[in-house]
Amino acid sequence: MSDLIVIVYPTEPKAEEVRNRLLELQKEYLITLGDAVIATKTEAGKIKLNQMVSTTAAGAISGSFWGLLIGVLFLNPLIGAAVGAASGAVGGALTDVGIDDNFMKDLAANIQPGNAALFVLVQSMTADKVLKDISHYGGVVLKTSLDETKEQVLRDALQKATS
Repeated sequence: MSDLIVIVYPTEPKAEEVRNRLLELQKEYLITLGDAVIATKTEAGKIKLNQMVSTTAAGAISGSFWGLLIGVLFLNPLIGAAVGAASGAVGGALTDVGIDDNFMKDLAANIQPGNAALFVLVQSMTADKVLKDISHYGGVVLKTSLDETKEQVLRDALQKATS
């Protein structure tokens, strides 16, 4: 079962720094991430999501490969690749993996303009080591699906960094 953790940072670069550190910890097998998205709010109130993986780009690449293959079979590889890339990009744009985009936008509406919310879907982790590693970045817990005890440990660790 995965856990959702949402932490607000004062700037987008700070949230990006934490996300990059979590990705490094994943390479060290201390955490397994299902998704890690940064949501920011502009001065105009518009919410922007900075996804870890662009499904549109992945769909376009996959679609162009299959389109090229089909195009070769029908003796027109360029048209096949173009149609495949376009259909793959549309399919990728309509695909939502990980954390629901509408949920993230609704929750990010509560942050102040200029702040950034880091949404992390954690599949598994060595909690004590990960928490020790990221606690010095600070941040404020906005929402979690952790039990109350674990959530309080997270809040306390992040608060120590801001004190």
